[in-house]
Amino acid sequence: MKRFFNRALGRLAVLAAGLATMAAAHAATPPEIRVDYAYYSPESLVIKRYGWLEDEFKPDHAQIKWVLSLGSNRALEYLNSGAIDIGSTAGLAAVLGKANGNPIRTVYIFSRPEWTALVVRKDSPIKTLADLKGKKIAATKGTDPFLFTLRALHTVGLTRDDVELVNLQHPDGRTALANGQVDAWAGLDPHMAAAQIDDGDRLLYRNVDFNTYGFLNAREAFLQQYPETVARVLKVYEKARLWIVAHPDDAAKIVAEESKVSLPVAKLQLQRNDFSQPVPGAQQIAALKAAAPILVQEQLVKPGTDLPQVIDALVDSQVAQPVVTAAQGQ
Repeated sequence: MKRFFNRALGRLAVLAAGLATMAAAHAATPPEIRVDYAYYSPESLVIKRYGWLEDEFKPDHAQIKWVLSLGSNRALEYLNSGAIDIGSTAGLAAVLGKANGNPIRTVYIFSRPEWTALVVRKDSPIKTLADLKGKKIAATKGTDPFLFTLRALHTVGLTRDDVELVNLQHPDGRTALANGQVDAWAGLDPHMAAAQIDDGDRLLYRNVDFNTYGFLNAREAFLQQYPETVARVLKVYEKARLWIVAHPDDAAKIVAEESKVSLPVAKLQLQRNDFSQPVPGAQQIAALKAAAPILVQEQLVKPGTDLPQVIDALVDSQVAQPVVTAAQGQ
């Protein structure tokens, strides 16, 4: 009996040690936290400028690695490859990535933007969406502007087979439009705002409902291993969101300097962002489910993909809600 009792105690000790090790690993801060910054994510630019993430994790001796994302497609590539742990994308682009196997969860909403529209040159003869039939449109595949374009075309009975989509990164799309290499461009701020103010380009088609939210996504493996780290990153994002709302002129200066655009361009970009809804949830889920059919209609996901299930698995409010509640209570 005594031998059995001692063996049981030994097993309990081993189990306790294992659980303690797992708990320590679960709670530990990684030596390096890899995050993206993007010209379409004002919070990321403010945080990077002021070194707020570096300050937050300095006591842990954790290094912050910043990686520039020029579009949702790049951010999703970096997340999928593990080059970054947390990255900024448009909502529908995140759904597309998740549906095609990218293991991410959306943990924060950095803005509700009207950041994309279909743009033509000021002297363009194109006046309506129907006029785009047979024309060249620059759009970055896998991004909100690309998906916005497909949805816009569908409103007048056109599909991507009725136009020639030219896959260019957002800044290159603007250049191609200015040079007459394409007839229209699926713009993205701040480049779109710059095209309007600096070049006099026209917004041919706008639809704020076709602009999906600005999603901050975490790799699922990183979120599972380091939930407290993700919560602390969101705490810094929330600090930046509140700071932008309180200091719009200073925020515009940072956006202008980081994005290398004029101050009027940066101000126009910020005016097209709603920073009031940082916690992902039912509103984003409903918007994405309304937008998701375009992914099936344009055969961008595998046949039989359960997109409502993908969206439900993508949007996660559990980390952001207590962070935002705490910040608002300060």
